[in-house]
Amino acid sequence: MSKQLLLVEDDEAIADVVKLNLIDAGFSVQHESDGSAALRSIGTQRFDLVLLDLMLPGTDGWDLCKHLRALPDYVPLIIISARTAEAHRVLGLELGADDYLAKPFSVLELVARVRALLRRAERLREAAPAAPQLRFGDCSLDPLRREVWRGNAVIALTLREFDLLYFLARHPGEVFNRGELLNQVWGSGFDGYEHTVNSHINRLRTKLEADARSPKWIQTVWGVGYRFGDETRKPAP
Repeated sequence: MSKQLLLVEDDEAIADVVKLNLIDAGFSVQHESDGSAALRSIGTQRFDLVLLDLMLPGTDGWDLCKHLRALPDYVPLIIISARTAEAHRVLGLELGADDYLAKPFSVLELVARVRALLRRAERLREAAPAAPQLRFGDCSLDPLRREVWRGNAVIALTLREFDLLYFLARHPGEVFNRGELLNQVWGSGFDGYEHTVNSHINRLRTKLEADARSPKWIQTVWGVGYRFGDETRKPAP
């Protein structure tokens, strides 16, 4: 069965070209040109990946991005936007996008990124780690289900947020610089900004820490990098 993609783009010329190439690549594509219509579709259907423009009529792309990341089920997300400033790229990643492609872009590159992100998501779903659950404070991390819980509530994490947290939690007390974390979590072929690590660290702190300004678990070692607090780390029963 082909993967179901949602393309949210109000420029009909761009949408037609992108949709045609994605269909040629074997994907099923639903196109919405209005943010509010896209929001309704997300609420009633399941998509394997979302391609999201930021400047939209109705609900804008920023709000759609935040809505997607508030859902209990993870959906891979690629932002495609004419906003090329680094600040916009960083904000998009901070809001939970897995990738950010600035317009004008190569449609072939876009298709390649879609395939790569879907392969990564599929590998992670199929993986069955033998490692036990981890506990830190009132949180527990289940590597098999790829979920993090605080009590009975699931903490919604993106694909890379989970990978980053899991990597750090498996190495309590060890310090890693941004380059090492990019290599371990994003892979050696990642060509993005090292600031991506900072953005993901900040989001994890907001979601996990009692006080993000004074983190207990995801700690900064100034001038070096980051480490995971090693006060308690034990398998969950």
